[in-house]
Amino acid sequence: MYQKFVKRLIDIILSGMALLVLAPLIFIIIIAIKIDDPGTAFFSQKRVGKDKTYFTMHKFRSMKMSTPHDVATHLLENPEQYITRVGRLLRKASLDELPQVWDIFTGKMSIVGPRPALWNQFDLVEERDKYGANSVKPGLTGWAQINGRDTLKIPEKAKFDGEYAQNLSFAFDLKCFFRTIGSVFTRSGVVEGGTGEMGKRTKQ
Repeated sequence: MYQKFVKRLIDIILSGMALLVLAPLIFIIIIAIKIDDPGTAFFSQKRVGKDKTYFTMHKFRSMKMSTPHDVATHLLENPEQYITRVGRLLRKASLDELPQVWDIFTGKMSIVGPRPALWNQFDLVEERDKYGANSVKPGLTGWAQINGRDTLKIPEKAKFDGEYAQNLSFAFDLKCFFRTIGSVFTRSGVVEGGTGEMGKRTKQ
């Protein structure tokens, strides 16, 4: 009942309210992005959704227009060189993710769920298959995001995503939501281009 109906109802109500309340901030961010690096304010990518279907996910553009498209940040050579001044601020506060509120409102994403993989992140999608994590709708935040985020290796991230899929409930979603707020303020687990950094640091 929760996964099929209540969760979607909560997504619609909260994302709808967020779009109204955050409209002025969204407008300011759009102007700032365009002034800093002329071009589109939004960035869209083909991502993997529920049951491995594809959808277009939206973000505020935090990188220069010259940045290679459809390449995961951790696969870029020196990703810092591509990040704009405004983009760096947006990423620090996780404000670059705000346009995904629209993706939640339209039903492509949920507030809580595994972060949507890029269409060509076959290793992550394959690992998630082992734990049934591809069977749930991707989210703005998730269990893996509050347990390491960029510092996790792909097998570790997929395992956390699987734990979420297997234990999906209202209580678990609340836990993820409120712990995300703390992670945003502390920037816990955020490493530019840093997938797997936790393992690397352990070895050093």
